[in-house]
Amino acid sequence: MNNEPRDKRSGKPLSEYIKIVADELPIDAVGLWQIVPKGRLGFGFEGDALTDFVRRCIAELLSRGAVPVVGGGESEHEWIVQRQYGTTPKEIIDNVVREWLANGAKDEDPGGLWFALREYAWTPPG
Repeated sequence: MNNEPRDKRSGKPLSEYIKIVADELPIDAVGLWQIVPKGRLGFGFEGDALTDFVRRCIAELLSRGAVPVVGGGESEHEWIVQRQYGTTPKEIIDNVVREWLANGAKDEDPGGLWFALREYAWTPPG
């Protein structure tokens, strides 16, 4: 029997849900504000379990070609790549999670960090 955690609403196992999160990428970016509450409310995670969930979701997004971005706001760009998180998946995951934990591991704001496919994001020079 599979003891994998399941989403309280849909019953989907954790590993399947993580893939579903990344399946959204060709349609739209995925925000940290979507991931964190799903871990808390959908799976009942807190503490290390929630941190692991966030890490696993980000790892799947990166494995599908996503990069960390913020919305372009008033600029001509929909998404702007955030290079400060690093270049390798490990660096990006570690730095995003470190920042999120340092900010209190709270549910994020839709105006915060997202992950978008590179072809939909503008990378500033430098």
